[in-house]
Amino acid sequence: AMKELNYIPNELARNLLSKKSGIVAIIIPKISHPFFAEVVLYAEAELMKKGYKTMICSTYSEQNYEKEYINMLNRHIVDGIIAGSHMLDFEEYQGVQGPIVALDRFLGENIPVVSTNHKIGGKLAAEELVRNQGARVVDSPSHERHYEFERYMKKRGVTVYSHEMDWNDFDYGQYDVMADMLMDKYPDIDGIFAVDMVAIACIRQLLKRKKKVPRDVKVVAYDGTYVAKVGVMNLTVVQQPIEELAKRAVNILLNMIQGKKYHNKKVFYEPTLLLGDTTDDKE
Repeated sequence: AMKELNYIPNELARNLLSKKSGIVAIIIPKISHPFFAEVVLYAEAELMKKGYKTMICSTYSEQNYEKEYINMLNRHIVDGIIAGSHMLDFEEYQGVQGPIVALDRFLGENIPVVSTNHKIGGKLAAEELVRNQGARVVDSPSHERHYEFERYMKKRGVTVYSHEMDWNDFDYGQYDVMADMLMDKYPDIDGIFAVDMVAIACIRQLLKRKKKVPRDVKVVAYDGTYVAKVGVMNLTVVQQPIEELAKRAVNILLNMIQGKKYHNKKVFYEPTLLLGDTTDDKE
């Protein structure tokens, strides 16, 4: 009868009865950034398999957006949040009533974190550059991976020049400007460690200066998104297991929506070093 009458159930009415929206929000800084694009891709597919719809919330344009998005949980517009944007202080999350899973950042004692073990990632990158005889390396700092990378390099007598980036700066145009500045500021470098997009921008600037990669400068990227494989060079990368991170965040969140409590609030995955054409000079 439903098929003959082309009847479509009123989902809003169903949700009012169950007190569930069937929607999960994913808060990210910028959807066009390769890392977050892949997170959304895998998380949305996993949510769809479990019968949930996805609301993608980008905070790149306005800092207040993140606060507005987490308030949707208080107002029962969404059933849960996967928080991948880090523009707000973690105190802002403490009064939120409802399930939240954080990607890559501690947001409070009651909020599980799904992350890559960045200490291992930093060490993998450092080992690869040292193996290829890096002596003067420029590094783009980012929490634990940077500290472990710098510690390992300095222990082996390698000079590390660090350049701090804004926490939520995800604009490729800015990466290019920064890479241009770095190549002028540190003309003697023979190694670079940075996230995929910054590494690509640095390679572009090196080529403009008639330097060859990896003969003159070795490059190790971090993240291992699709952009690391589609450029003129196949990057050597420390690859984060993005699909596993996204799926685990979804499944923890859905369990929390069903009322499960989590005692082990930190879930870490190990990154992997994938050799490309930017560290091993075969000439």
